[in-house]
Amino acid sequence: MCGNNMSVPLLSEALTVPGTEKETAVVIFLHGLGDTGHGWADAMTSIRLPYIKYICPHAPRIPVTLNMKMTMPSWFDLTGLSPESPEDEAGIKRAAENIKAIIDHEVKNGIPSNRIILGGFSQGGALSLYTALTSQQQLAGVVGLSCWLPLHKTFPQAASGSGNKDTPILQCHGEMDPMIPAQYGAMTAEKLKNIVSPQNVTFRTYPGLMHSSSECYVLLLE
Repeated sequence: MCGNNMSVPLLSEALTVPGTEKETAVVIFLHGLGDTGHGWADAMTSIRLPYIKYICPHAPRIPVTLNMKMTMPSWFDLTGLSPESPEDEAGIKRAAENIKAIIDHEVKNGIPSNRIILGGFSQGGALSLYTALTSQQQLAGVVGLSCWLPLHKTFPQAASGSGNKDTPILQCHGEMDPMIPAQYGAMTAEKLKNIVSPQNVTFRTYPGLMHSSSECYVLLLE
């Protein structure tokens, strides 16, 4: 069965790295604030496995309060980066539904949800965590790089219908990150352990790494 990408807004313009063999698994990876899927598609190309399709969608361009209302690619609005900053609840939920639509599309096209990994960097990692925890589709795994859990105060209640209580979650964070301090990543990992099976949450830190991707990060996605 072959679905129509045009029916899923983010898929129509997403960068897709196809498998070189029959595709039996999918990685969906979400970029950070102000970025696009281009850079991560290049990273995925460098490590791709022949049976996996990699999907790197682009966030819509919206005004971002944190950056003086400048218009840029952003999955949702941001007013601050501390755990107590006001959050764009409607925007976060809308973005999560758009990512769930990609997952549903891949399932309809024959990829079981437990053969789909959802991941992202920074704001994209945050959205990946929120989407997985509020999705009924059971995923193969979730990867959050240098990120946090949006709307953390709504959990664990917000995950009551989640299909991912036993799904492995990998968090990676640079110890010198000045934007999203590693302490926030550690707090997120502890929060996750109260939402899903604690043994399935892995939190790794990287000495000297700031708010950027690392070759170690990329290798972890292989």
